[in-house]
Amino acid sequence: MTTFPTRSFAVPLLTLALSMAAPAAAQSADATPPASPRATHDAAPLPAWDQLTDAQREALVAHVRDRWNAQPGKRARMLAHAERWQEMGPQERERARRGASRWRDMEPEERDAMRALYARMKTLSESERAALRARWKDMSPEERRAWVKANPAPAERPQDP
Repeated sequence: MTTFPTRSFAVPLLTLALSMAAPAAAQSADATPPASPRATHDAAPLPAWDQLTDAQREALVAHVRDRWNAQPGKRARMLAHAERWQEMGPQERERARRGASRWRDMEPEERDAMRALYARMKTLSESERAALRARWKDMSPEERRAWVKANPAPAERPQDP
């Protein structure tokens, strides 16, 4: 029987869910809505995992459990990501959040270009990567599109270990 790795997911889940739930909780506690969700988060410290009620924990874990059960083929990857997150320091986590935000904000064509560039960079030595980075920065949008067409990303996304 497969068990749900609650501890591995606790911190990332808590961070994500509480950042989404803080504005709603603040609005129900106070009739005047805060200026922004960030203001609510900064105003009241959020409880530690052990201080949450069973219902709050369930609300935080439900989304991940649904994904875990709906995508059995991705369980190893989800677990590896959660374990990697636990190993990261605060600066690494912030860098990962900024990268994820940048990725979400990209147009599909930009994502294709980044996939192609990343796949190519993985095959190069450090000096070759530096040269390609410099060349990429100097390319016009048309040159970048031509480069991506000549160096497409792999059709299948590589699996994480």
